[in-house]
Formats: sequence, structure tokens, C-alpha cells
Amino acid sequence: MVGGNLFHYRKNSWPPEEYINRTTLQLLDVDGSAPPEHALRRKLNSHASILKEFSITFREAIQMIRLGIRLWHYVREEASHGRKAPIDPFTREHCKPSASQGVPLGGMGSGSISRGFRGEFRHFQILPGTCETAPVMANQFSIFISRDGGNKKYSSVLSPGRHEGLGKPSDQGISSWGWNLNGQHSTYHALFPRAWTVYDGEPDPELKISCRQISPFIPHNYRESSLPTSVFVYTLVNTGKERAKISLCFTWANSIGGTSHLTGEHVNEPFMTAKDNPPVTYAIAACETQNVSVSVLPCFSLNEGSCGTAKDMWDKMVQDGHFDRENSSKGPSMPSSPGETHCAAVSASTWVEPHGKCTIAFAVSWSSPKVKFCKGKSYHRRYTKYYGTSKNAAKDLVHDSLTKYMLWEEEIEKWQNPILKDDKLPEWYKFTLFNELYFLVAGGTVWIDSGLPMEEDSVGIKSVITNSKKSKKKHVRIVHKSAGLVNESAVEDSEASVDVDPSGGGDTALRESSDKEESGSCGSGGGGNSLGTSPIKSTEPVYNDDNDVGKFLYLEGVEYIMWCTYDVHFYASFALLELFPKIELSIQREFANAVLFEDRRKVKFLAEGNHGIRKVKGAVPHDLGTHDPWHEMNAYNIHDTSRWKDLNPKFVLQVYRDFAATGDLSFGADVWPAVCAAIDYMDQFDRDNDGMIENDGFPDQTYDAWTVHGISAYCGSLWLAALQAAATMAVQLGDQAFAEKCKNKFIKGKAVFEEKLWNGSYFNYDSGSSSNSKSIQADQLAGQWYTASSGLPDLFDDRKIRSALQKIHDFNVMKVQGGRIGAVNGMHPSGKVDESCMQSREVWTGVTYAAAATMIHAGMTEQAFATAKGIFLASWSDVGYGYAFQTPEGWTTDGHFRSLIYMRPLAIWAMQWALSSSKLIRKAPVVVAMDRSHVPSDTANEGGVKKIAKKPWCFGNAVFHCSC
Repeated sequence: MVGGNLFHYRKNSWPPEEYINRTTLQLLDVDGSAPPEHALRRKLNSHASILKEFSITFREAIQMIRLGIRLWHYVREEASHGRKAPIDPFTREHCKPSASQGVPLGGMGSGSISRGFRGEFRHFQILPGTCETAPVMANQFSIFISRDGGNKKYSSVLSPGRHEGLGKPSDQGISSWGWNLNGQHSTYHALFPRAWTVYDGEPDPELKISCRQISPFIPHNYRESSLPTSVFVYTLVNTGKERAKISLCFTWANSIGGTSHLTGEHVNEPFMTAKDNPPVTYAIAACETQNVSVSVLPCFSLNEGSCGTAKDMWDKMVQDGHFDRENSSKGPSMPSSPGETHCAAVSASTWVEPHGKCTIAFAVSWSSPKVKFCKGKSYHRRYTKYYGTSKNAAKDLVHDSLTKYMLWEEEIEKWQNPILKDDKLPEWYKFTLFNELYFLVAGGTVWIDSGLPMEEDSVGIKSVITNSKKSKKKHVRIVHKSAGLVNESAVEDSEASVDVDPSGGGDTALRESSDKEESGSCGSGGGGNSLGTSPIKSTEPVYNDDNDVGKFLYLEGVEYIMWCTYDVHFYASFALLELFPKIELSIQREFANAVLFEDRRKVKFLAEGNHGIRKVKGAVPHDLGTHDPWHEMNAYNIHDTSRWKDLNPKFVLQVYRDFAATGDLSFGADVWPAVCAAIDYMDQFDRDNDGMIENDGFPDQTYDAWTVHGISAYCGSLWLAALQAAATMAVQLGDQAFAEKCKNKFIKGKAVFEEKLWNGSYFNYDSGSSSNSKSIQADQLAGQWYTASSGLPDLFDDRKIRSALQKIHDFNVMKVQGGRIGAVNGMHPSGKVDESCMQSREVWTGVTYAAAATMIHAGMTEQAFATAKGIFLASWSDVGYGYAFQTPEGWTTDGHFRSLIYMRPLAIWAMQWALSSSKLIRKAPVVVAMDRSHVPSDTANEGGVKKIAKKPWCFGNAVFHCSC
């Protein structure tokens, strides 16, 4: 929780020397084992406090009581059909959220597993739309050290303290293991997509240990970034005077989180693949070298059952430091009984000479090739394009990750170093910029190979957007695969294990798989887990050379289960455009198609209790759906979003920004009909034909609890920006008539907007007469933000822009906790927080980042970083609220969060876009106000993004003057 010293916090540097002994850093300064100069840092013995959740006030409860009743009935109705409602505020996780998160594992869209800063594996999101938050405590790294001929021994799980869920020390499960790590001298260092854990003399005072976690998140690499795998590289430094025998053990439970490990019928066996439907398969592996010997334990149980117990496994490692060699040739274990948990382990052992060093690499991969949505079709995940749909994919993935992780690191460093080495940037900003990208892995992302569904009768992994109490389950056997050594020179298409000379290199793995079907109203699917290897072919990284990047989904948040929520993607999309522009364009194409689509199925809107159709033609959908994405859109049913005033302008603005940044003329031509339809659709909201749209007295925009009357700063500025962007795009695509139409609306609407809302220092919240109409909204210049981000001329004169931004800085930022928690959404001109609704009194992380980006565009860099730093201090710093790697939508001024692991904070990349755009986007020609257009320059578009496209032609008679 936030300490009292937060608001006197002036620290601007977090050097590793303050956390790790300088001598230890020097010893580890080899092959990347030392933590980076810039990173988020934690002591492993830091208290992982329980987070404080948001609650509404009595007045807000009275205002929303009818909505609450309707929502409760809707949640129950969905549950009766075996489905989970996309918004369910009534069901809470048994595992309360705590300040314990760390860098997640894996690439994008193939399921993810998070790893806490203390080493626990948690937040399993293997199945679409579900997040099993509780840690699986059997998944651990442990170390066993023997010195002086065995007279001096150390053994410990490499995770500190006694965790919740551990039983009595006398039992046969993991409580019998040595939980001896204090964590006082151990530290965690996070710089997504990598993390370092340094054990400085724990548990052996004469041994320094570094664990480096690496995942293949590589911008512009659409192959490697889709892979569900992570590598853990241990560097061991012996500072003692005697050689030490050191064994590391990686254990893994047959579980996809939650209670899946207790369902029974789990089997562990070496190598032979299951003959049932493709399961979810895990593989864990260790790399055997001339100095490192690897052994496996195909099966052990967390309680007394069909195979040895966890206590037996631990005792064997303490005594011998390795498992029996014959384990690799064992047959299948007996199936587990209900309530029994099967696990597997891989061990790597080595001798480290006095003052010597050794490196041991482990990896974990998982393969869930098919994904089936609750009411929809099955699809193949993106990585199957390269690894196929066989259950053997996991062992191929784990092998390749151990052979290629150094190449991944080279690419990651090449991407990150220009920012990390930029002395003009604050240190906190550098590592927070990268760490906020965790959401693209842990935000429930699904990346499929193409838009074509699989055959209807294929069995995939059913989305767990279901109510398990209502679903009937059929248990098909779950198989833990184990493996032996693999000699890379003896590769063949065989499923039999291959024995090799230990000095020949290779990797040893255990593969564990789960075949599980659930049947119910949503259909059936399979699931599972795995650990292992078999002979495989090593494939070099292949970079995608075409525009077919499949289809990409990510959740609004793990609590708001809607895919690609568009009003929020408006903020987050800068990250995708900067790093994976082809994915960003594919998402915009999906929404462009949706604009022209109509779905006349009836829907009840819960705020008012009225009915309407699911999707209105011409309206941009709120989201791509929940239970059948792309085919059943607008899962959000609180309000009728066809009446929202921000979605259509946001579509036009994003399309133009992406078109200008990528220079992709075919994209522009493809989406142009949808842009025209989106603009035309908004005519109905300009009721007095003055060029400016009006809000309708309900929360008809992304602030869906904050009522708006008449003309509003937020929606009005978005509308003006959209008109300018559409007119400019029309000129570039040769649609002169539409350009003229948008220009005329812009000229009229801008005059009305400024007359109605400008008060001399900022734009009022709206033109109504309510108590908050004159509130200072942090997001009042949203349209100007996108205008500047797209290289278009400013919407307003510079004096007004800077005045409004300064007002936001002085009031919304600095008058709340001294500027230490970000920008509150609404602030009265008296300096009192606007408490007219729950959202007006919240600090929204993404909105704060967006305001900071707008300040950068306006040349107010000092105010920008002061504004954004509040988010870092409250969310990421070790004296903040504890939201690292689970950044919420927002929090109240007293530190109560709402909606953890949320999409909008990716807007920090809008700040980076603003910082670099001044160098890459040429300023628009100076022309008469409201009679101008920015045509992209002829700067080359290196890397596919950020440099404005070459002009295909010049319009001498353009409606906006073209300066050639």
C-alpha cells in the first residue's frame, strides 16, 4: 500500500548497486546475467500486500440501482446457459489480488502464464477469456548444493517464505520441501520481456545466482512473437574456496490453473503421444552440455497416489542431486485419481570450481493449438503456422527456444537500447514504457492463423468463458509426457526417445499433456498440459514477409471480457502501431468491415432497460464480441453504443493516423467506404445543422457513467479532428466532393465548439447547465492529441492548447496528492475533485498518459513527464499501490483500484510516439486556418511505420491547399 512517504518521494534513479552488492554485479557481468542499468526492482522479501478494490458511494449506488438489478439478472441468465457475462461485478476471485505480479511468460496470442516477482507461476490464461489467478505452488525452481564432500549442504526452493496454500511440514506434498529462502539478499529486476532474479548469497553464502527470464516478444517479428515459450538462464558463480556440486530442479504440475490438476485421469509417460484429440501440452526442458548433466522424473504426486510423492522427489534430490537415468525409458504412469495432482521434474547438475562460473538453461513451452469460443467456431492459433497442430509442437518449441534465445536477446536489445541509452528521458519512464507492454501478452490475447474457421466437428480448446457449475464435464486422459536426451545431429521424424552421449549436447525435457473435454450449452472442447522433448528439426527464425498476419484479439481487461474494445483501443493502439503495425492494420480492417455490417438480433440495454438491435449499420461497434468474436459483436450491453458519440470519430482518427504512418495506400482504399459511412452516420447527432454534434444527456461515450449534455469537450474535439482527418484522407484518395463536405462541417463546427466551450483558460466539460458543466476534464483535448499524432494542423491556436493543458496540469494533476497519482478525470475550477459520478473522481492511467502525450506535442515536456510520473509512482514504484504488471483502468484519489490488467495504460506508447514524431513527421505547411490539409511527406517508411508516406500525386485544386 502507499506509504506516507509517497508524497515526499523525490527519487529519480534506481541503480542496481542499491539493491545488489557491487562485487556481485561485477561477478555476474557476463553474457547478460547481470540485471540491466534501467529496470523495475524489488527485494524478494518485499511484502506483497492485498490491493484495495474500488467501491461506489451510497449516492452512486442509488443512482445505479436499476442498472445493478438488471445486470444481476443478466449475469444469472448467462450463467444458466453455461456462459460468463462480459461484465460481472458480483463474482470475485477466491485469490485476492496482491502486489505480487512480475513479467509474464511467452509471446502474444497463444495463452500466457504470469510469474510473480518472488518466483511463483500464476495468472494462467491458457484458455481464451479466463484467468486462473491463484499460483500453482508446485511449479518451482529449486537448488541443491553440496560442498566439502557432502559435509556442507544447502537446499531450498528459490522462492521466499511460506506461501498461502502450503500445509503442514509433515505432509507428503510440497510443504515437505525446503522453503528456506529468506529473500533479504535476493532481488527482482524487470524490463519486459525479460526479468532477472539475483540471489546474492542465498541460500549458500558463497554462491551467487542469477536467473534471467526471456520471452520472444520481438517487434516486427510476427513469427517469434507468437510463440508460447520462455527460457530461464541460470548463471552460477562460486566465490568459495572449494568446488561445489550444484543441482537445479524445475518442477511442473499437470495443471492449467485453478483446480484443473484435481480432475483425475492424468497420466505421465515418456515420449509416446496420446491418440486422442490434440491436448494442451506443456514441455519443460534443460539444456545438457559437456559440463551439465540432465535427468528427469516423469511423474510424482503432491499426495500419496499412483507414483512417488513430492517428498520422495525432494529427498532424492537432497541425497543424490539428480534423478535415476532409467526414468527416461519408463512407460506411462497409472492415471491419477480425482483429487490427486501429478507433476513432473527435470534436473540439471554441474560442478563449479572455486571462483568458477557455470550457466544452465531451462525452458517451458505450452501448446494449445485450437481455440474454440463459447458460441462460435474453432480456429488454429498463429504459432501453428510454423509448428503445426500436433501435440509434439510443445517439445519442438522448447527445443528451439533453448537454441535461439540468444538471438532473441540480441533483437530485444537492438530494439530497447536507443531508448534506454537516451539521457534526455527520465529513468522511470524508460523501464515503465517497456513494462506496460506486459498487457500484450497477459491481456488475454488470442492470435489466430487466419480468419478461416476449422471444420465444425473439430474439437478445440473451449473458451472458459463458461460457468463451471453449469457445465457438464467428460474427462479424457491427461498425459504428462517426459523425455530423454536429444542429439541435434540425430534428428529424424520419429516419436521414439533418442539416447546420446551426455557430452554431445542436447536438451532434456519432460512433456506433460492434458486431454479434457467439457460439454454443455456452449459445445465441447479439449484442454491439457505438457513437459518433454523428442527428436526435432531446428528451424531458423523466419520473418513474415507478407501482410497476412492472421487475426488478433485482446481483452479490454481480465475483468471486462470483451475483445478489442474500440473506445479503449483508441488509447492503446499506439503500442501496436509502433511495434506490430501489421496487427494494428488488421484490427482496423476488422472494424472497417464491421461498420458496414448490420446485426438485427434484439438486445436489451441494461442502463435504461430498453431494447434495440445488436449492431446498427454505419455505427462503429464497441467491441468485436465475447462468445463469438467477429460474428456476434457488441458484447457490451450497458448502453446502446450505436448512440455513442466517440466511437465513429475514433475510428476515423485511428484509420487516418495508421494510413499516414504506414503509407499503405491499399489499406486506405480498402477502409475508405467505412470512413465515409462513419462520418455520414454522425449527421443525425448534429440536430441544428451547425456542424457540431451534440451529446444526448446520458453517458454516451467511453466515460460510460459520466453524463454529458449538449456539446462536450471530449466528443466535440474528437469530431472536429475526425472531420479534418477525413477531409485530408479524401484529398489523398481523390474524393474531392467528400473532402469539401468535411471541410465545410469542420469550419462551422469549430466556430461553434469554441464559442460554446472556451472560457478563457480551458474548454468546459460540456455546454449544459449541470453542476459539473464547467469541470476541467483531463481528456478535453483528445481530438487535438490525435491531430498532432497524425501530423495534421492543430485544431486550435497554440495559446488555447497550451492554456488548457497547463490548467489540466495545475488542477487535475498537482491539486491531487501533490501530483503523485496522475491526473484525476474531472476537477472543478475551485480545485475540488468532481464527484458527480464514480468515473469523474477516478484517475485513469491511459487518460493520464494521453494527456502527457498531448503536452509533449505542444512543447510542454516538463509538464508531460510530471503528469505521467504520477502513474509510475502510484502504480509501479515500491512505495505505490502495488499495481506493477497489473495496471488497472484507474484508481480513486485514496488508492482504490478498478479493473486490474487493463488495456488503456498501453497509451504510454503515445508519449513515445510524440517524442519521436517531431523527428519523423514533417510539420504541415502553414496555410490559412481551417483551409488546409497535410499531405504525407516523401520520407522513406523504414520499418513499416512512423515515417509519413510518399505523396502518390499532387492535387493542385485540392479543397485544402497543398504545399508541394
